[in-house]
Amino acid sequence: MATETTVFDFKISKTFEEWAAVYDSEENKAMLKAGGISSLYRGLSKEDSSRAIVIFQAEEGVAMGMWNDPEAKVMIESSGHIYDQTTITQWIDG
Repeated sequence: MATETTVFDFKISKTFEEWAAVYDSEENKAMLKAGGISSLYRGLSKEDSSRAIVIFQAEEGVAMGMWNDPEAKVMIESSGHIYDQTTITQWIDG
């Protein structure tokens, strides 16, 4: 199976620091690890402090499986990540 890199570009309703506290939590790290997902990058837009990005790498389809999991959605939204204002792009090794 191919390695897939998934980019989530999204709006946040809290400060970046508040969002990052949830993203960097042991609970989130454990969820990602259990799913076989590597977090490659997280950052704040230089131009818009209400916009953030995360980049994951995993086997094809794994990151989207997590994204669509109702339990993961609860954590995602609790961080201030505005779920329905997310642009997702997927990339595979070529």
